[in-house]
Amino acid sequence: MEEQNGGRKIAVGHLLSGVVGGLLAAAVVLLLGVAGVVDFGETRDVVRERTVVRGSGGSSLDVSAVYREAGPGVVYVEAQGGTDTSPFGLPSPNEEATGSGVVLDRDGNILTNWHVVEGARSIAVRFSENGELVPAELKGRDPSSDLAVVKVDPDRVGGRLVPLPLGSSARVKVGDPVVAIGNPFGLSRTVTTGIVSAVQRQIQAPNGFTIPNAIQTDAAINPGNSGGPLLDAEGRVIGINSQIVTGGSRGSVGIGFAVPIDLAKRLLPQLKEGGVVKRAYLGIEMTDLTSQLAEDLNLPVRSGALITTVVPRSPAARAGLRGGRTRLENGLRAGGDVIVEIDGRRVRSAEDVTAIIGERSPGDTVRIVYYRGRERRTTQVELGTRPARLATQTLQEESPLP
Repeated sequence: MEEQNGGRKIAVGHLLSGVVGGLLAAAVVLLLGVAGVVDFGETRDVVRERTVVRGSGGSSLDVSAVYREAGPGVVYVEAQGGTDTSPFGLPSPNEEATGSGVVLDRDGNILTNWHVVEGARSIAVRFSENGELVPAELKGRDPSSDLAVVKVDPDRVGGRLVPLPLGSSARVKVGDPVVAIGNPFGLSRTVTTGIVSAVQRQIQAPNGFTIPNAIQTDAAINPGNSGGPLLDAEGRVIGINSQIVTGGSRGSVGIGFAVPIDLAKRLLPQLKEGGVVKRAYLGIEMTDLTSQLAEDLNLPVRSGALITTVVPRSPAARAGLRGGRTRLENGLRAGGDVIVEIDGRRVRSAEDVTAIIGERSPGDTVRIVYYRGRERRTTQVELGTRPARLATQTLQEESPLP
């Protein structure tokens, strides 16, 4: 199954979670949890790569120093007996899925990926090599960002709770040096290094919705790294490692993606409180309006978000927004409204709409400026609550967004 995203193809399939970028169309993306991992016996913390790494801008980091400070705040996460109903196949009955987690505070809250703990009968974490497995409970989850918070009893683990500082993914630049720490294939606290290869990538969450502003890195991350931190040179968490492009192989080929920490920080109050995060929902599918497409459609603007489909009975439908009705040779639906502004913020792409709506809450009202043909219009939309999973028919459209 494939979907279009502004002319870029995204592949979706069993055991996969999505692919971004035109050159990545032939590759696959793997959720980084490990199902059915065996006991590797005694191992030592593994430090890979050289101690000093320099970014393209001349910045450098001391990997050993970052590891010493951040390592104790990265935990091993084990989820027993997940469900076999996940379209991604992780985990399965009577199996265990393993991943990593980031200690958030001394109250026992730990951030990880939702796909690591989804459907688990029991969850446990380990704070050190050969340490005991400490029971944890699932507090909050957000399938749309592939994030979850689990909690351990702080009285039981005491001083082993070492919170990691959270940085800002908005300040990340291409070429910045980064460090990834996790438990690939069950190997405790393995550290690898690399750079930020790209920013503002779109990746697909386990429930089919889009995660905006993901960080792409060439740091070696593998199954089992899921939920572990991507750190900057100061040891601050800038992302949560979630997916890799495999190119048909089992491990890393140097293309990995992290959920941006700024998104996680916005969701943490709800995740810690418990339950499912309530996300705002507009109910449209879009593609980027390029200058060539605008010329072909005789539109008065050269950028924006072209609505291809409006979900029936959605907030967008109730506000009168329209999708395309004519299919072009490239498969896109033409004739839909073009969003150019939301609440005074310029919209240049479909991803801009995703990001803006992602900052809102259900029940919020947004002011949308759009073009219908050559006519500029304005509408008010009261946002709804995002459904638990993107419908199958939606996945087959151009770009599943808010």
